[in-house]
Amino acid sequence: MKETASYKVFQIFNGVIMTLVVIATLFPFLYLIAQSFSSEAAVYAGKVSIFPVEFTTKTYEIILSKPDFFRYYWNTIVYAVVGTTISVLATAILAYPLSKDRLRLNKIFIPFVLFTMYFGGGLIPNYILVAKTLGMRDTIWAIIIPGAISAFNVILMKTFFANIPSEVEEAAKVDGLDVYGIFIRIIMPLSKPILATMVLFVIVGIWNNWFGPSLYLQSKEKWPVALYLRQIIDSAISPTEMGATSETASQIAATVKSTAMVLTSLPIICIYPFVQKYFVQGMMIGSVKG
Repeated sequence: MKETASYKVFQIFNGVIMTLVVIATLFPFLYLIAQSFSSEAAVYAGKVSIFPVEFTTKTYEIILSKPDFFRYYWNTIVYAVVGTTISVLATAILAYPLSKDRLRLNKIFIPFVLFTMYFGGGLIPNYILVAKTLGMRDTIWAIIIPGAISAFNVILMKTFFANIPSEVEEAAKVDGLDVYGIFIRIIMPLSKPILATMVLFVIVGIWNNWFGPSLYLQSKEKWPVALYLRQIIDSAISPTEMGATSETASQIAATVKSTAMVLTSLPIICIYPFVQKYFVQGMMIGSVKG
């Protein structure tokens, strides 16, 4: 096909817009990285843009030298792995039967799922339920179980399952598979795009979650790294308490926010390229039925 002049103009215009979007997206993160590696004087003087000024790694050295930091990081990894596994499996188990129009009770259950997207019990009832009624305070389950199933994720996965041809399941039945065998051996392998999308959604949510742990975790050794770094940002943990000398305390105070954000975001940024090829496909198929 021959490209028309208007189409070439559109390509140029689209390229310019996308370039501006990329710059606007990358600039804040590049600025944080540059600030975290810059000196105290440069930060306070406002000289830092996207490149470090008077390069230094003092803040990273102080934070990473604390044994507690790696314990908090390990806690976060455990919460993320266990929580993501439970959340994705539970969401798939709920979404699969809801995708079958032949099940009569779907007309009852689907409105209940949608209801939870708009209405919640509130902070105090949720706290009483998790901490008092279920007795999960100061445990890993208080962080994982309450948010294990998201109505939005259920709807996405339900729509994806509904787009899988019914002939695939009928052929599996002819081969002797029951409902559980079809789900485990046929449906789940065919659902890699939406599963990867769900993994990304859930793991980002758990990794960045500090509010739930601040409510339910009483033992400091069970904190995730996001809560620990937030405490640093809020100055609940001063540079001196972190082990810094008076010479480096002011440097840490100047760059600790940007350093904390970089350390929190880096693992998720490293994970994204491995699921990116499934992410767009899963979002498109899971959001539009047809």
